[in-house]
Amino acid sequence: MAAVRVLVGTRKGAFILTSDAGRRRWKVKGPFFGGWEIYHIKGSPADPDRIYASQSSSWFGQIIQRSSDGGRSWETPGGGPTVSSDGMPQGESNKFVYDTSQTGAPLGTHQWYDGTQHPWEFRRVWHLEPSPGDPDTVYAGVEDAALFRSTDGGRTWHELAGLRGHRSASQWSPGAGGMGLHTILIDPSRPERIFVAISAAGAFRTDDGGETWRPINRGLKSDYIPDPDAEVGHCVHRIAMHPSRPNVLFMQKHWDVMRSDDAGDSWYEVSGNLPSDFGYPIEVHAHDPETVYVIPIKSDSEHYPPKGRLRVYRSRTGGNDWEPLTKGLPQRNCYVNVLRDAMAIDSLDPCGVYFGTTGGQVYASADAGDSWKPIVRDLPAVLSVEVQTLS
Repeated sequence: MAAVRVLVGTRKGAFILTSDAGRRRWKVKGPFFGGWEIYHIKGSPADPDRIYASQSSSWFGQIIQRSSDGGRSWETPGGGPTVSSDGMPQGESNKFVYDTSQTGAPLGTHQWYDGTQHPWEFRRVWHLEPSPGDPDTVYAGVEDAALFRSTDGGRTWHELAGLRGHRSASQWSPGAGGMGLHTILIDPSRPERIFVAISAAGAFRTDDGGETWRPINRGLKSDYIPDPDAEVGHCVHRIAMHPSRPNVLFMQKHWDVMRSDDAGDSWYEVSGNLPSDFGYPIEVHAHDPETVYVIPIKSDSEHYPPKGRLRVYRSRTGGNDWEPLTKGLPQRNCYVNVLRDAMAIDSLDPCGVYFGTTGGQVYASADAGDSWKPIVRDLPAVLSVEVQTLS
């Protein structure tokens, strides 16, 4: 019988929630790595018992944790790293190795808020994306924006330096939360095609496994940068894709919900009748690639739902026409936020939809969003939510 495992990363540890296919009663285990920020925790599609977690601390730096038994036990692959005073990891294992051959000596520079140039630093891992076909291969998006890959289960990491070596990299600048590479999408029909998104540089695509990259931001418009139609500099919050249609992408941007029908070569707006087109997460229904979910918040300075009413919005037409989903969600005095990696969808039928809030609630819908209930409350602020459907 099928089961569901929800992986939750928070400001103070990781939690694992499990249920059967009915998704009515949930068991909560954790916290794992209590007191540490778990920016992201995600399981391997090739082996559901293989789970990777990004564990970070302002005192002790960045560690990758790995489980091979569904989260019952954890190991630091090869041992933990140390971090030097300039923020660069050191040590012989669990180590992120920058490739400086394409970026100049020692690591090149990027643009700061005020337009000055700053050297690249390693601060944390924002997102982990296991390979669809190999549990030992996993990608990591980090701050400052760079993409790494491990082929030995997280023991060592090597940069796909063509991204940071792109001619536009010196123009990239951080968003309000830092310059993180936060989205990694692998085309299941063409594994050498990878999409990434960087705050606040924009979206990029490689068609050759990470050797070369191109910005894919045509059609994005950002009035808060000097050139609203610039090739790079757009604050993309999240990109989503249905595996059956990898050329169709949906984007939640810093203002505007966008869609591309040509693998990111061009974008057009589908915000339609949303009460606000500002938000962070965006996801696609498991079985209907034209059904999309977003969670609007009021503005880029007021990070809470419009009018204090927590609502998920669903479009069954690929955008423009949106309906509020409210049953079971608080509709008064609710001032939480939902971060970019804090929404996920299982593959059951009807599919389950899950999201976590900065107030520590994780909400679930077992009917594709028609109704909701909190499956756990009062966790630390939720940073990420991922779900595994287990057979």
